Amino acid sequence: MSEVATSLLFEIEREWTPGPAWTALFQRFWPSYRKWYLSEGDMARPTYAECRNAIRQYMPQLESTWSNLCELAGGGDIASRFLSLYRPPPYLAGCSQAISLQGGPALVRNYDYSPELTDGLCLATCMNGTKVIASTDCLWGVLDGINEHGVAIALSFGGSRVVGSGFGAPIIVRAALETAHSTHEAIEIIRSIPSHMAYNISIVDAEADYATVYLAPGKPSVVDRVRAVTNHQHEIEWPRYAEMTESVERRRVLQQLIDSGDSLDELVGRFMTPPLYRTDHARGFGTLYTSVYLPRTLQVRFAWPHKAVTFGFDDIKSCALDITYPPGVA
Repeated sequence: MSEVATSLLFEIEREWTPGPAWTALFQRFWPSYRKWYLSEGDMARPTYAECRNAIRQYMPQLESTWSNLCELAGGGDIASRFLSLYRPPPYLAGCSQAISLQGGPALVRNYDYSPELTDGLCLATCMNGTKVIASTDCLWGVLDGINEHGVAIALSFGGSRVVGSGFGAPIIVRAALETAHSTHEAIEIIRSIPSHMAYNISIVDAEADYATVYLAPGKPSVVDRVRAVTNHQHEIEWPRYAEMTESVERRRVLQQLIDSGDSLDELVGRFMTPPLYRTDHARGFGTLYTSVYLPRTLQVRFAWPHKAVTFGFDDIKSCALDITYPPGVA
């Protein structure tokens, strides 16, 4: 029997000040997220006081925004703890990221994950005085995005099973995008917040200053001037995962593309082909979208092999796209 193609409803929602639209999204996603958040039992997750104190200590610039979202979510204890993204359950995904400097800085990335477990959501918001367009996780954490100051950031799993005390990387990226005016400022914010798992965070700004920050629990963060990033750091710590996701092969291809000086269009085209484009949706490692962020023109593009949408801060509109993926690999 042949496998059935997998689909995703990818939504773009513009609501500069979170309100009814965000609340409706929360209510729709919350049953699944609640089940995930409590998957290891309530006692495995931090208390409300621990979440609040951690936000106050490490990202005070987000405390009022977090409190507002908690109210929009109904003010419940579990929902508020979940929205802090402090010490969440472990999770991982496979992604490819590249920073292009041909014709102006750009951040290009493939997000590889399960269609059933993703938000499938791009939010345009001004939660804290800065406009941000970002693909979300946990309804306000950021997988990849750009702010109105021309800072673009994306994250990828760092290839380690170690879990420590810290925040989920998506909220760390949110904290940076809400306030940073440059790559330098973004680096300082990201390095000041502990991450609960290993993640690689790529950053580029309108001045073409770029960096990758390697985060790992219990270790000092490392800043490197690399433009090709997949799902390992300086060494392979989880060989089976690296082999399953072809992390080394994908990074080699990305580095070759960067070294060859391909145009941005050529680079994006290669993101639509193997090994960068993955069809292993059945095991949760298929490519869900390709995103392109242009810091100088503040343009955003989400693309699939046969579909694309491009917009900026001035012309983004709420819409929904039906995306169909090929059958997963058994």
